[in-house]
Amino acid sequence: MQKNVIVSFRNLRAYEIGFELAMSIYKESKAFPKEEKYSLTDQIRRSSRSVCANIAEAYRKRIYPKHFIAKLSDADSENSETQVWIEFAGACNYIDRMKCRDLKRRSEEIGKLLQYMMINPRKFGS
Repeated sequence: MQKNVIVSFRNLRAYEIGFELAMSIYKESKAFPKEEKYSLTDQIRRSSRSVCANIAEAYRKRIYPKHFIAKLSDADSENSETQVWIEFAGACNYIDRMKCRDLKRRSEEIGKLLQYMMINPRKFGS
C-alpha cells in the first residue's frame, strides 16, 4: 500500500536551500552596522526571501509551463540580486570570508536548481 504524499513547494530542493539561505542571511545581517539598516540589510533580506516566495508562486502555476517558468525566472533574478548583496557584505567585511563563500555557494546551487526547473517544466507539472 502506497502512502499519500502531500506535494508542496516546500518539498522542492530549491525552496529548502533558499529558505535555509534566507535564514542564514537574516542571522548574519543582524550584526551589520546600524547605518546599513535601510540599505544593505534591508536589500539582502528582501531579495533572499523573495527567492522562496517566487518559488512558491511558481509552484502554484506549474500546470501552466510559461507562467511557471516566468515565476522561476523571477526567483532566479532575486537569487542573482542576493549574490550581489552577499558580495557587497563580504567586501565591506560585514561577513567573514568563509561565511561569505558558503552563502555564495548555496546561492549558486539554488541558481542551478532553478535553471533545471526552467529547462524541464513538465517534470514539475501537476
